[in-house]
Amino acid sequence: MSTPSSILRMIEVSGAEAVWLLEGSALGRLVYVQRELTVVRPARHVWEYGRLVVRTPVQAAAVPLTATYHVDEVRAATGTGWTVTAAGPAEVITDRDEAAHYRRTLRGWTHGPHDTLLRLRPQTVTGFRLARAEAL
Repeated sequence: MSTPSSILRMIEVSGAEAVWLLEGSALGRLVYVQRELTVVRPARHVWEYGRLVVRTPVQAAAVPLTATYHVDEVRAATGTGWTVTAAGPAEVITDRDEAAHYRRTLRGWTHGPHDTLLRLRPQTVTGFRLARAEAL
């Protein structure tokens, strides 16, 4: 039987804290719809100048006009941690110099047509802390 101390809660964080959590992480998932199906791909990212730069194993032609990026850190043993979601317009980085810079700084999983760099301009950034009731 559960005691109140074992109850988990989701606590919404401010937009500033959500961005801070996003900035402090490096791995996430790009989420978008393609042919009426939800696609989820692993990705590495960096937050710079109010934009999210993402390197992911997706064909450039498949990148939609808008996308969602999800990052989390959840400790399996305790069920605590945090989760952040950013959503907004997405565009493939086509400038050679800029792309070369991010290929050096963001490791990828593949090389070739399924290795894409994109810029996501988040219109929303939301986050939650996952905590035990006694930590509230």
